[in-house]
Amino acid sequence: MNAMKKTLNLTLALGLAGTLNAGAALANDHSCKQVTLSGPGWTDIAATNGVTEVLLDTLGYDAKVETLAVPIGFEGLKSGEVDLFLGNWMPAQQKFIDKYGDSLDIVGTNLTGAKFTLAVPQYVHDAGITDFADLQTQADKFRNRIYGIEAGAPANQLLQKMIDSGDFNLSDWQLVESGEQGVMSQVRRAIRRDQFIVFLGWEPHPMNSTMEIAYLTGGDDYFGPDFGGATVRTLTRKGYSEACPNVGQLLQNMTFTLDMENQIMGYILDDGMKPAAAAQRWLAANPAVLDTWLDGITTLDGKPATPVVKSALDSL
Repeated sequence: MNAMKKTLNLTLALGLAGTLNAGAALANDHSCKQVTLSGPGWTDIAATNGVTEVLLDTLGYDAKVETLAVPIGFEGLKSGEVDLFLGNWMPAQQKFIDKYGDSLDIVGTNLTGAKFTLAVPQYVHDAGITDFADLQTQADKFRNRIYGIEAGAPANQLLQKMIDSGDFNLSDWQLVESGEQGVMSQVRRAIRRDQFIVFLGWEPHPMNSTMEIAYLTGGDDYFGPDFGGATVRTLTRKGYSEACPNVGQLLQNMTFTLDMENQIMGYILDDGMKPAAAAQRWLAANPAVLDTWLDGITTLDGKPATPVVKSALDSL
């Protein structure tokens, strides 16, 4: 009799555990519908976030991009308030990976061939400012200023470290922090007036095709070799791909090119389009990429993703 009771109790326990597990699975499925992406305010990440947002929304998810400075975005991944970050520039953000690496997952590299270092207008380069070490020789013309990006960005921290350490005799220089649009406006203004300016430049970005600029050598200790040659990686909060495997697989499938990002960024910066609209425009003109990106992906309710997304783009 006692053996039968034990068997019955075990059966009931296993049944209850199964019910709870099923409930947890349903809860996970429900939680996957809401997807929060971190965007640091850079147009290149706005472009890739826009593409991701369009695809997720079309598949039945509810994607939302939160504009968060890089340090806050990493804190969001750690706390679980942010699901995805497509802007992990490496090696520039290595210190954040060192600090938060145990609190997030690295999905993979979404862009190769990027660059990230100081740049000048081409006429300044032609005048002999070709290396970090040349800046101090024309300090007055530069007004002892280096234009960075938004406050808190890892690249700004590298530049401030360079100034504070006195490297290249730049100890009396000032780092001017500004958003992407602000620094680009400053560069365009300087170019119109044939003035000297040194600023943080990077690719992908339309600046490489709309302005004549040149990247400076000599910054390897701060930005790495090959003009700050970089890769950009996709990160998620810890365990996200296991909890939401469909989105996790989509993120693994999605890789970008410099040309693609330059085009979408041009739609945003030059044509004044919102990131999602710019992404839709590019996807509608380049539907073949979906065959790879949506391979093995379904809508939230389980339908094959490719025909659903292509049909939605055809109707635009």
